Amino acid sequence: MERIANAVRPRLARARAAAKPQVARLTRALRPQPARLPRRQAVRTWQYTAGAATVGLALAAGVVTAAGPWDANGQRTAERDHAAALERPGGADHGRSGTSSTAAPRPAPSAAPVLAALDGPVGALDTKKAAPGAKPLSDVLGPLLDASALGGDHAAAVVDVVTGRRLYGTGSGKGFAPASTTKIATAVAALSALGPDHRLTTRAALEPDTGELVLVGGGDPTLTAHDTTGEAGGGEDWASLRALATDTAKALRKRGIRKVTLSYDTTLYTGPALHTIGVNDNLAPVSALTVDEGRTDDSTRGPAHRVTDPAKDAAGKFAVLLKDAGITTTPPGPSKATTRAQTLATVSSPPLSALVERMLTNSDNDIAEHLARQTALTSGEPGSFDGGAKAISARLTKLGLPMSGASFHDGSGLNRDDRLTADLLTALLVTAGDPGRPGLRPVLTGLPVAGFTGTLTHRYTDGAAGVIRAKTGTLTGVNTLAGTVVDTDGRLLAFAFLASGTTDPLQAQSALDTTATALAGCGCR
Repeated sequence: MERIANAVRPRLARARAAAKPQVARLTRALRPQPARLPRRQAVRTWQYTAGAATVGLALAAGVVTAAGPWDANGQRTAERDHAAALERPGGADHGRSGTSSTAAPRPAPSAAPVLAALDGPVGALDTKKAAPGAKPLSDVLGPLLDASALGGDHAAAVVDVVTGRRLYGTGSGKGFAPASTTKIATAVAALSALGPDHRLTTRAALEPDTGELVLVGGGDPTLTAHDTTGEAGGGEDWASLRALATDTAKALRKRGIRKVTLSYDTTLYTGPALHTIGVNDNLAPVSALTVDEGRTDDSTRGPAHRVTDPAKDAAGKFAVLLKDAGITTTPPGPSKATTRAQTLATVSSPPLSALVERMLTNSDNDIAEHLARQTALTSGEPGSFDGGAKAISARLTKLGLPMSGASFHDGSGLNRDDRLTADLLTALLVTAGDPGRPGLRPVLTGLPVAGFTGTLTHRYTDGAAGVIRAKTGTLTGVNTLAGTVVDTDGRLLAFAFLASGTTDPLQAQSALDTTATALAGCGCR
C-alpha cells in the first residue's frame, strides 16, 4: 500500500493542480442565484457544486490508481492522458453556436467532477447512500415533468450508470420522437461498427489508359477547402482538400502531366441524397464527396445555406486548387474510378472518436448522416438513408439494448418518424460508460457540457453549469434532453427526458433544464 501511495502521490498532486482552476471557475460561475423552483424543491447550487467537485477530485485519485491508461484498442491518446491524471481540460470545444470561423476547435474547460466520474472505475461512485429522510426521486421529478410547458405527453428515465439500476421511470418504454438525441444512438452504432480509430479517406486516382483524374469521395464530412495552416492546422487536423491538390499536382508533374480530364466519383453512397425534410439549412444533400459540408459561407457549425450539389462543388474547388499548383483541368463531371486507377494522393479524416465528439457537441446533422451511411457500409447495407437506419437498429440490437418501441429512419433525428424510448437512451449512455467497452467512451466525452460547450454553451449558466453533460433535441412540438449528471451523493446518473406536444420551445427547454438541475441537486432515494 505504501508503494502504491508513493507512486500515486505525484500524479494526484498534478491532478489537484490541474483541477483547481476549473473548480475555481465553476465556483465563481455558480454562486447561489434566486431560486427558480418552488421553495420546497429549490436546489442549493453551492451544495451540489462543492460536493460534486470534491467527489470529482477523489475519483481522479481512484482513476490514477485503479484504471490507468486504456489500451490501444480503446480510447484515443488524448482521453487516455485525461484519465491518467486530469492534466488538461477534457472534451473539445467545437465552437460557440452562431459563430463563423474557419479555425479548428480549441480545447474548452470541462467539468472536472463530471469527467472524473465518467472515467472512474466500476464501483467508484456508488459509495454513498441517500441521506436519511431524503425525498423519493419521483416526488422531485414528477411535478417538474408535469409542467404545462412540456405539453401533453412525456417520458423519463433515470439510471445509475455504475450499477445499471433504474431509479426512476415514467412512460420510459414508449416511443417518442427523439429529435437530435437520435445522434446518441448513431454514435454508439458507428463506434461499435467501425471502432474509434477508423478514418475516412478521400483520394485522387489516375486512370492509366485515358489519363482521367478522378476525385473519389470516401464519405468524409469534415473534408475542408479552408486554409488549415497555422492555428487551424494544429487543432483537429481535418482532411485538407488543398493538401490533396498539392500532393496530386506533385505526382502528376513527376509523370510529366500538366493537363488532365477531371471527374469525380460519388458511388460509395446510393439512394436519395436529399433528406425527407427537403432543402434545409440544417443539412446538405448527403454525398460521398463534400467539402465544408456544402456551406456557402465560412461557418463551421449551425444552420447555413448549402449548395445543391456538394460533389460538383467540391470538384470545382479541387480544379481551382490544381490550377494554382500548375495543373490545368477540364470542367469536372461525374464518373466512376475503375479498379485499375492508380491512387496519386490521399487525405484522411480525424479518427471516428473525434467525429463523434464533434457531432454530439455541435449537434452536427451532416456528420450524423455520414456516420449512419458508414455504419451501413461496414454492416453490408447500402450507403443510404434506409441502409443507415437499418444498420443502426441492427447494431444496437446486437449490443443487447432495449429496442422495443424504437424506430430509425435517419441518423440525425431530423426525420419526425424516428422513435426512441427513454429506456433506450439511458441504456445507450450506460453502455457507453461500460469499462468493458472503452471504444464507446467518445459518446460521453462528446456530450455538451452545461454552460461551457456546444449546444449547452448558453444554458445552465445560473444553474448546474459544468455538472451536467447532455444532448439536446428540438423539433416543432418536440423537446428532448438526454445525458449524464453527478448528483450530490456522488452517483453518476444517466437520464432521458422526452416531451411531445410542446407549443413554446424556449419554455419547454427551460422546463427540461430545471428538471435536470433538480436531479443534479437531489440526494434522493
